[in-house]
Amino acid sequence: MKIAQIGMGEWGKNHTRILSDLGVLSAVCDSDSQKSNECEKKYSVNHYDSVDSLVASEDFDGVFVGTNVLAHVEIVTKLLLEKKHVFVEKPIMYDSVEGEKLKELAQKNGVIFTCGFAERFNPTIEFVKNSVREKKYGDLVMLEFYRESKSSSHDKKGIVFESSINDIDAANWIFNEMPILVFARLCALNNEKEEFASIMLGYKDNKTAIILSNGFSSEEIRKLRMVCSGAVVLSDLISQEIKVSKENSQVSLEKKDPILLQIQNFIGAIEGKNEIVVKPKEVINIAKIAEAALLSSKKGVPIYLDLK
Repeated sequence: MKIAQIGMGEWGKNHTRILSDLGVLSAVCDSDSQKSNECEKKYSVNHYDSVDSLVASEDFDGVFVGTNVLAHVEIVTKLLLEKKHVFVEKPIMYDSVEGEKLKELAQKNGVIFTCGFAERFNPTIEFVKNSVREKKYGDLVMLEFYRESKSSSHDKKGIVFESSINDIDAANWIFNEMPILVFARLCALNNEKEEFASIMLGYKDNKTAIILSNGFSSEEIRKLRMVCSGAVVLSDLISQEIKVSKENSQVSLEKKDPILLQIQNFIGAIEGKNEIVVKPKEVINIAKIAEAALLSSKKGVPIYLDLK
């Protein structure tokens, strides 16, 4: 198995380290030759300064793409045409129509096309999802997500595509369905892009997810509150600690690295050992929900959805 890494930013460096530890890293690529050259020396792999030179000179099975989102569609299209399995760090696109084209291209060429939603692999999310399925704490009524992070200067679409989409995906994953309506309020301070978001996702049977995102912070916070008919479960997605109000107790989980688990899932899917967890259709639906949140905030009304 040979995997290449395109883009040596924060996510790219993390992926590169893990891929090297797994013994599958074959090459790195970044337009900044200094970054890629440093990785070549550190991990003893070939480095390239363009996707064209990578594809022309290197033999590899799959690739992780972590470059600026504005370049994602062009790069992914080129790689799918070369019949390479592609994992793209979010946000994968700003336009769900572009996502449909990429999905069809991947299907046509018989390769895997997926996106990085690591919270699905977080042990705390897995615990919550299993608890919902087993009705361990009664019926699930509401999910509340709260996230603080440093705003990225690269993402021009703001907090929804940059941060909130993580919790949109997690909510869909836990509920095991798509929302039927979206209502959002977005706010900006001294920037053109929104840095604060309040998003309500409405699901059937009056189930609700509330997503609060703050991209104007000096610290990283990711928390989830699950309200059930029999108890309230508080989760810290970073420390992976869980507290249950009814029992006034703390649940002990084996701490795991969601990024590692996600990368292993991608590699395993290429090898035919398992199915890919994050499927293209789900990625496109998340983009549609994000688009609906932007439209809702602009119009000041809820947006109704019919996602399959």
